[in-house]
Amino acid sequence: MVAGHLSEKKGYYYAVLNYTDSLGRRKSKWLATGYTVKGNKKRAEDFLMEARKKFEPEDSKDVNEDILFADFLKKWLGIAKNSIAIPTYASYSNMVNKTICPYFRAKKIKLQKLKPLDIQDFYQKELERVCANSVIHYHAVIHKALKYAVKIELLDANPADKIERPKKDKFVGSFYDADEMRTLFEVSKGTPLEIPILLGAFYGLRRSEAIGLKWEAIDFEMNTLTIRHTVTSCEVDGKRVLVASDTTKTKSSRRTLPLVQFVRERLLDLKTEQQENRRVCGKGYNKEYIAYVCVNSIGTLIRPNYVTENFKKFLRENGMREIRFHDLRHSCASMMLASGVPMKQIQEWLGHSDFSTTANIYAHLEFSSKISSADSLLRGLELGANP
Repeated sequence: MVAGHLSEKKGYYYAVLNYTDSLGRRKSKWLATGYTVKGNKKRAEDFLMEARKKFEPEDSKDVNEDILFADFLKKWLGIAKNSIAIPTYASYSNMVNKTICPYFRAKKIKLQKLKPLDIQDFYQKELERVCANSVIHYHAVIHKALKYAVKIELLDANPADKIERPKKDKFVGSFYDADEMRTLFEVSKGTPLEIPILLGAFYGLRRSEAIGLKWEAIDFEMNTLTIRHTVTSCEVDGKRVLVASDTTKTKSSRRTLPLVQFVRERLLDLKTEQQENRRVCGKGYNKEYIAYVCVNSIGTLIRPNYVTENFKKFLRENGMREIRFHDLRHSCASMMLASGVPMKQIQEWLGHSDFSTTANIYAHLEFSSKISSADSLLRGLELGANP
């Protein structure tokens, strides 16, 4: 039975129930007794006692020992929605509803009967159609859901703890060289993709960081550009939504970079263009995104999906080699490596949370350091110089 007490509000008694939800958060629920304060205390107390006996938190209903694993995943997803970021929920929801649940529902496996082998069989089946990294994401969701089942005592142990995860695929991105980068900057001038391309290729910004850049983050006097706001796009309950956040992917992703002259000049010109567009459009100008840098001629924010979907099309139309928009970030790193910038500085420029992330992605490009190492060995062994 949950705890509770009576409270008075506008001359009426209310039953206030205090409980801890399934995620460990303390909550209160107010119930109107319908009784006025004057002369009804005993009736209100009886109402409170009955309410305490019957009350059941919404998120615990229909979660029982006989539940199918697929139904449990759906229930868990609804409960987790309130404690995770919207893009994370959208990702979980997509995996649960489109892939994980259909498989286990067809098998009619109950939560209590779920075995490690059942999960392993699912992974093996999925590896026939998707890469190992996708299966690793499925594992993360399943493990988290089953961890919750253990927490609320529906399971004694987590079956996903005994699973062999597939080995993560090694990623090698595509890169533009200096000539290709210069050509890209030239052909993108004046297009809706110009600023996202400039920010992605020169500063190595992620798509969410480029689209999320605000004018207030650019200091034209100190010549700095601060990455501290992001905009992402995701599908939530069947609807495509924009998620603006004053937090970056990681703490290290929040960084301040120098505003170089050619970017500074282009941004100042863009600021003037946007002011003129507001004047010309008048009331037709979209003021919702007035704080953002990457907007179109009527003030509407350039959508993250627009950048992804139109970037390759733009490259084809201009006869350029096709790469992903995110590969501009890799191109930025490869150019810095080729110019002798230390890996540690590249980590800070890109906003990676730790050095190993940068090293693992770009180690194969750091060939100049290997040449230096070879020359040092040759000199030490007195075998002559490297040709």
